[in-house]
Amino acid sequence: MVFVSVTRLRIRSLRFLPGFAWHALRSRQQVRAAAGYRGGSLLADDARTFWTMTLWDDQASMRQFMTAGVHRAAMPHLLDWCDEASVVHWEQAEPAAPSWSEAGRRMRAEGRASKVRHPSPDHAGLAWTGPRSRTGSAMPPASHG
Repeated sequence: MVFVSVTRLRIRSLRFLPGFAWHALRSRQQVRAAAGYRGGSLLADDARTFWTMTLWDDQASMRQFMTAGVHRAAMPHLLDWCDEASVVHWEQAEPAAPSWSEAGRRMRAEGRASKVRHPSPDHAGLAWTGPRSRTGSAMPPASHG
């Protein structure tokens, strides 16, 4: 089994993009080296919206990454930087990443809104459009050899 984690974040103002980009690059380096990480993708969608899809050995591996290092340091900023944020997790037998359209479908059907201080009208009901793009930027695991 593979544990899949998908997040969707919409940055509420252009002024927050430089800080978000800095933390996103550092978190990308951290995830690629994380124990249990199998691969993933980052999708920069329309309207300052960013999706991540990561595949893990198990939920414990994902949680260890999420609550440590630079990713943990970035998470509190999202309360103010985002006006929409959501997450969905599931297990699947297939080792390959699902499509972005499947990620969007799962987010709407099974996902949950994350806490933000300045929510958009679409935030709580996951009433946004997307993902509009179909291909993301691959994030393969770092080689350890």
